Amino acid sequence: MIHTILKTITEFDTIIIHRHVRPDPDAYGSQSGLAEILKASFPTKNIFVVGEDEPSLLFLKEMDQISDEMYEDALVIVCDTANQGRISDTRYKRGKKLIKIDHHPNDDPYGDHIWVDTNASSCSEMIYELYLQGKKQGYTLTKEAARLLFAGIVGDTGRFLFPNTNPKTFTYAGELIEYGFHFPQIYDDLYKTKENVARLSGYVYQNYKVTEDGVGWMVITNDILKEYNVTPSEASQLVSNLGNIENIKTWVFFVEEKNQIRVRLRSKGPVINGVAKKYNGGGHPLASGATIYSWKEVDQVIADLRDVCNMELKK
Repeated sequence: MIHTILKTITEFDTIIIHRHVRPDPDAYGSQSGLAEILKASFPTKNIFVVGEDEPSLLFLKEMDQISDEMYEDALVIVCDTANQGRISDTRYKRGKKLIKIDHHPNDDPYGDHIWVDTNASSCSEMIYELYLQGKKQGYTLTKEAARLLFAGIVGDTGRFLFPNTNPKTFTYAGELIEYGFHFPQIYDDLYKTKENVARLSGYVYQNYKVTEDGVGWMVITNDILKEYNVTPSEASQLVSNLGNIENIKTWVFFVEEKNQIRVRLRSKGPVINGVAKKYNGGGHPLASGATIYSWKEVDQVIADLRDVCNMELKK
């Protein structure tokens, strides 16, 4: 499939790269890293990255603003997005051909060409593999592309601490660092914390709840967001806080956003992406996201996570 994708890229003069809504570092890194590789490798092609900007990740890349007409006869590539409902910018359907590159379970096999590798630590890792294959055909990896891919890998592996990290991940990260970008700055930019977010973090530690069978949860309403002057995206990033607490096996953040509630699920072992699928979402076995539309659904999500924990105990 990598060879098919490489061949398809050569056939188009315009390539538009998408990723998922509510982007994380891997979404930005894989999308923009691929764009930088293609720009350096094919200087005469028109390469664009689209989607809504995430203020906390603008140090990585700002998105391009393009007209609908640019999609005519264009190749569209979607990175790091398991299902079509989560693709940022619905114009992805307007292109002549569509490619999906992703490392989540392939529950929605959209696209003309699909490359999914659930063993990859990140989509950014996959883009580096694409480059390694394309290198034989003259593909170029720039310092900026290396910076973006490294940031994506760091983000999706939690600084190489998550269980999706593997020996290949370290090898690729080491090779990317050789391109000479200042990688400590990436850590600083990814993990710096605003004072108001830090104060909300303290509120989380004081107010989270946990069941006797190891399900932790935190509810962050719009009133709390206003009190701490924090965005839903910033609040959602605090989901990892509960991962270091003893006796918590799975946990979930409920963050109010406009007319819906973000659901961020994490686990230390029990598989929770089945629960996410039940609530308009999906993701990895130990890290998933979903959406609910009423606070009445909170208790049911927690009950489903308790069932998952209890099933794990019976194995």
